[in-house]
Amino acid sequence: MARSLGRIFRGFQSLGSLAFMKSELSNPPASVSLKSMVQTLPSLFSSNPRDFSLPNPSWGTEMRQLYEHYNSQCEAVTDGGEEQSGLWKRLPSYNRSLKYAAGGVYLSKIIQAKARLFTRNIRDPGAAFEYVIFANKKEQRCVCIFQAGHLLEGPPGNVHGGAIATMIDTVTGTHACVHSGPVMTANLNINYRSPIPLGSTVLIESSLDKKEGRKTFISCKVTSADGARLHTEATALFVSISVGQLMKG
Repeated sequence: MARSLGRIFRGFQSLGSLAFMKSELSNPPASVSLKSMVQTLPSLFSSNPRDFSLPNPSWGTEMRQLYEHYNSQCEAVTDGGEEQSGLWKRLPSYNRSLKYAAGGVYLSKIIQAKARLFTRNIRDPGAAFEYVIFANKKEQRCVCIFQAGHLLEGPPGNVHGGAIATMIDTVTGTHACVHSGPVMTANLNINYRSPIPLGSTVLIESSLDKKEGRKTFISCKVTSADGARLHTEATALFVSISVGQLMKG
């Protein structure tokens, strides 16, 4: 009996939430536009995927300043439709890699429909991985501006080493893809030099060392925003794979 009443009560709560949402959308407060309200709804209501590399309110001053510094040097299209050359290119970032990748028995469409990229699976802005990557193909470099959220804690007040490794793998792997197409991580060697405080902004810089056949060698360092403090150093090896291999898993 108690369980039945509980289910009925939860049902009324759900109906109440839906009614409230309908009321808010029909009669938005004077201080909030309908457009801004729709933008806050879950992405499943939108046909345009969210680009996580664009600024959001959680970005701190240092992250915004560094973003503007590199973005101002990016390729762009003027209002007149003319292409403006630049040394850097901002790389868009979404929460999915492939929509329905073929693979093992567990990669059913139901599971794949719920899959999200590991570094982009937190809805709350600023809670975990906030980052944007810029590539400079001519100089064979990549720069990532990374702001670590409170959910990435390891040692008290500092970022977990696994979260740092995740970002190094993300940046170096992206850099390898720029030069070699689809790749998989073969080796990642990391030396931690000093802790990264939670909430701080750091630079993750990678450079192409060499390419040998299917192998791409990348080196990387993580520094404070001003470059004065070295936090982490790493080297990575990536192996090129075909699209077919990627789809098979």
